[in-house]
Amino acid sequence: MNSIFFDLDGTLTDPKPGITRSIRYALTELGRDAPSEDELHWCIGPPLHASLAKLVGSEDLADRALLLYRERFSKIGMYENAVYDGIEAMLASLADGTRRLFVATSKPRIYAMRIIAHFKLGGYFEHVFGSELDGTRVDKSDLLQYAIAETGVDPAAALMVGDRSHDIVGARNNGMRALGVLYGFGSRDELMQAGAHALCAAPPDIAEQALRQSAMGSG
Repeated sequence: MNSIFFDLDGTLTDPKPGITRSIRYALTELGRDAPSEDELHWCIGPPLHASLAKLVGSEDLADRALLLYRERFSKIGMYENAVYDGIEAMLASLADGTRRLFVATSKPRIYAMRIIAHFKLGGYFEHVFGSELDGTRVDKSDLLQYAIAETGVDPAAALMVGDRSHDIVGARNNGMRALGVLYGFGSRDELMQAGAHALCAAPPDIAEQALRQSAMGSG
């Protein structure tokens, strides 16, 4: 692969404490019962507004929940986060000048940029692609379409790495190959049913799989 796009949450970093605690904060502020952090892990990865709508039962209330979520997340939650073991070594092995590396996340770009900078990972990536606060490009298919147009990469020579079905479907819809990671928040069944070309059990496996996918091409 000449270009590799990485999801952020569940792929580069483990954001569970910050995301789930910020959701719990939003629900509590709305006077709703807040599920436990473990019960909210399904919210990590997919577009957040849709997950909040499922939790509160209406689009209007989800709008309020999202504002409350961001109230806590922007100050505290984004830093309740950790880079997965092996990620930096994997990125260093891929950043050898022969390929372009990008971040492509449904998280608002303003937050993604701050998280990447906080963990000092910015030097590995040419650009961080994310959604806008108004929801523009929150869909991974739309986001990758935009990223491909902005970068001029050949999608047939590009790989998307992510932990949820949205990453895989987004890649497939744009003619890219898709690599699923099993250490994040999606299951093996979810990733395979979405059409992942291959799976990785741990971050060190990503570099090896990227080389294998390079030899296979799109399809």
